[in-house]
Amino acid sequence: MARSGDGKGLLLALSGFASLSVGDAIIKTIAGAWPGTAVALTRYAAGAIMLGLLLARVEGRRGFALPMPGWHLLRGFAVAFATIGFFSAIFLMPLAEATAITFTSPILTVLIAVPLLGERLRAIGLAALALAFAGVVIVLRPSFAELGWVALLPLASALGMSLLMIGNRKVAGSASALAMQFAIAIAALPVIAVAALAGHVSGIAALHIGMPNWTIVARCLVVAVTASASHWLIYLGVERAGAARVAPMTYIQLLIAGALGWAVFGDRPDALALLGAGIIIAAGLILWRSGRVPDAAKQPAIGE
Repeated sequence: MARSGDGKGLLLALSGFASLSVGDAIIKTIAGAWPGTAVALTRYAAGAIMLGLLLARVEGRRGFALPMPGWHLLRGFAVAFATIGFFSAIFLMPLAEATAITFTSPILTVLIAVPLLGERLRAIGLAALALAFAGVVIVLRPSFAELGWVALLPLASALGMSLLMIGNRKVAGSASALAMQFAIAIAALPVIAVAALAGHVSGIAALHIGMPNWTIVARCLVVAVTASASHWLIYLGVERAGAARVAPMTYIQLLIAGALGWAVFGDRPDALALLGAGIIIAAGLILWRSGRVPDAAKQPAIGE
């Protein structure tokens, strides 16, 4: 019976992680039609409304009384920073490349936890960090030559997710999974709104928010729904199979992103890009095996 539960849990988590990459691909179809800031704002506004209504129905007023509000604000800022960075990145770069680079976030978390949480950085953490960034350099090789410093957007997104992981660890167990999701969405919303407004008035044509086609708004709403459903599948998977067993399942995102990038957008990674992605994955697995990797199964995926 335990094995059956584990199998179902892994399948639930696998489905959740895979569908997140499908959502990323839907977002990428908006590239050039609307700024990433506007897409992020629409996605999180819809998510906050939907999650707020669901939280009120399930938990009532008590579901909104979250402890440690400062840490929830940090979580919101972190996910806003990560989402804007990732959405902007996939508008400019192949989906698989951007996704691969964001998988450095668990390694960055180990590094950031030293000053923020007072944790000790072991040799295995330093080795994984060096290995991951070697992979990043390899993956970024063509994009950096073409795009310049803009190619570092996925790395900025990974940094935002690392801060989110730190915040999640501080508030773990203080509220339900649903309340945690709502807290992230509502805290991220004003940060994204300010970024969208700043971009709109900056005079940069690519950041100007015009009236979108209805299909663009529809795609943002679809992603808001599917992303929330994906996180719920991952949560159920963790409940059944345990976080340690579910954590490696997150790498299905990279496989799905690569397949969709190839099939839908014609992005065909060369051998070196595949090597770099493999090195980044290896670094994450080294940390996971050592027991030092943050609980990836409890984190919202990049951009979602």
